[in-house]
Amino acid sequence: MRLHANARTCPKSRRLLVERVDAGWSVIDAADAAGITDRTARRWLARWRAEGVGGLLDRSSAPRRIPHKTSPERVREIVRLRRLRMTAAQIATALQMALSTVSAVLKRVGLGKRSRLDPPEPPNRYERRRPGELIHIDIKKLGRILKPGHRVTGDRRGQASTSRNGKTVTLAGWEFVHVAIDDHSRLAYAEVLADEKGPTAVGFLERAVEFYAAYGVRVERVMTDNGSPYVSHVHAAACRKLALRHLRTRPYRPRTNGKASASSKPFSASGPTGVSSKTALSGPQRSSYGSPTTTSPDHTAPSTTSHPAHD
Repeated sequence: MRLHANARTCPKSRRLLVERVDAGWSVIDAADAAGITDRTARRWLARWRAEGVGGLLDRSSAPRRIPHKTSPERVREIVRLRRLRMTAAQIATALQMALSTVSAVLKRVGLGKRSRLDPPEPPNRYERRRPGELIHIDIKKLGRILKPGHRVTGDRRGQASTSRNGKTVTLAGWEFVHVAIDDHSRLAYAEVLADEKGPTAVGFLERAVEFYAAYGVRVERVMTDNGSPYVSHVHAAACRKLALRHLRTRPYRPRTNGKASASSKPFSASGPTGVSSKTALSGPQRSSYGSPTTTSPDHTAPSTTSHPAHD
């Protein structure tokens, strides 16, 4: 049951009100004790005497009948035209109805957005046949914390800041977690770097390839999103130099590269970083910055499904 945000009473307090009146209190005294007017108290008393305990519950404020409600036949016609991918304005013109009415009907039936017309896509889980056939790379941006902020201390004066071009800019900044994960073995490698520019991404890619080579894994393909460091000429040149085939996800579909995004969740869960550093992480993570931590492929668990993905 949902109560009004400013409701003075609830079913329990209304029950107490009628019990006090039955015990000999005057209606005015019982209403004053409940913080309501005697008129409101008499209304609850009348509902109690007519309906019992059920009368003390809140009722829906919706009208019992709407004479001018859109007929079911007209609603079905609106839905039929919507299935033809017509806009609300086009449907309103075709049926000679108010646009607001058509929009309200579409929202009520769950077809307010065109994306709702298509059925949800089934999960497309896949796994490459061997390690190194494909690695996923992504970047996670985390805010750096130098010391407790004003939400903890209540004092904004202690924030580290400087003036640039006449504007006050804080000095905390951001950390960028570059993550690479093998599609088959889930062996992961990550570094916390200062930015997400093309040369930085290239350096991370080269070190990631060396990391996998140390485990006898030859990287063949790299999958990234369409971020600026990955569409740069310097990144394309690095892929050619390393003999890597570069695959990019379709725009506005980040789930295609979801394995790399999921591997960066531990960084978000542990909170923003405190100092600028470079860290190699894989599997169980270690909190000491600057010291590489890796996990051998024996400790990684591939997914239960094994379906080859096509380029």
